Amino acid sequence: MTINVLAIGDVGNILSTLRKFTETKIHIINSPKDDAGIFTYDDNYELFENYNVLDQVKKINKIKNNFDFCITMGVGERIAYLADLNYISLYVGRDIDAPRFIKNSTEEWFDEPLHTLNFLERRFYRRAFDSAIAHVGGRLTLPYLKKYSKNCIRVDRVIIDPTLFNDTIKPIDKKKERFTFFCPQRMGLAKGTDILWEAIKYCKTDFDIIQVDWRDTGTDQEKRTSLKIRESRPKQVKLIPMIKRNEITKYYAWADAVIGNLRMGYFENIELEAIFCKKPVISYVNKSIQYILENKQLESQFLPTSNEPKEIAKVIDKVVE
Repeated sequence: MTINVLAIGDVGNILSTLRKFTETKIHIINSPKDDAGIFTYDDNYELFENYNVLDQVKKINKIKNNFDFCITMGVGERIAYLADLNYISLYVGRDIDAPRFIKNSTEEWFDEPLHTLNFLERRFYRRAFDSAIAHVGGRLTLPYLKKYSKNCIRVDRVIIDPTLFNDTIKPIDKKKERFTFFCPQRMGLAKGTDILWEAIKYCKTDFDIIQVDWRDTGTDQEKRTSLKIRESRPKQVKLIPMIKRNEITKYYAWADAVIGNLRMGYFENIELEAIFCKKPVISYVNKSIQYILENKQLESQFLPTSNEPKEIAKVIDKVVE
């Protein structure tokens, strides 16, 4: 018997990748394709026509009886709640480290709230959260989930599509003048872009960094901060336009190495995508963070183990040499 799953929302193409490798039928409905979504969305989503919540709920109500249960990501949780579905919520970032049901919820590296909702709005989002059958998160989100849920499930594995990211992909046709790093993540504090810029000041080797021209814009403070980071980029950093998801693997193949997150202390999709393409990766690792794989606790093998700029510079120079 085939299980039919309705997915509302898909952050980072996690669910679209999962459905390629499971016998379970997963039908994904995502938010309208605009802004960064034009480049990052999988090509096989059904999309909501607009952001009107009532319209989205009506759409779900028409089809919900065709599915056994629902998985939500992001604001998909509120749609599933309003449509009275049985749903599991999957969290990957700021939807739980700065949740909507907490007053003036703020991410730790900012002092401007991400959400400024009133009491009734916060109560609604708390009910949507509490109504989930289970809350699922990885090593990143688990500490936050444990604050609010007694029914959370830890999944440390990160889903990467080996048919898209592998070492047989042909690189882009682009000339390199020197050793070149590829940095596809957003510019902003969360990714440690400011730390990278500072580390470059201490580097002794000659290299270029190809940085996707994409930055954090969630709040006014994020916009100001990420714009300042963008405008203060070192001479080694060359900006390129946003890249379609199915094209990014060609940049991995072309680059000599990849730079990942330098603030959080754990790896994300970018680091593993690059590894699948057999590329060296620089990504700060907090050794106190361990992962559970095959019932064993393991440390991440990325370097450096400090996100002090001088230490990062040493690793950059070693990779270039």
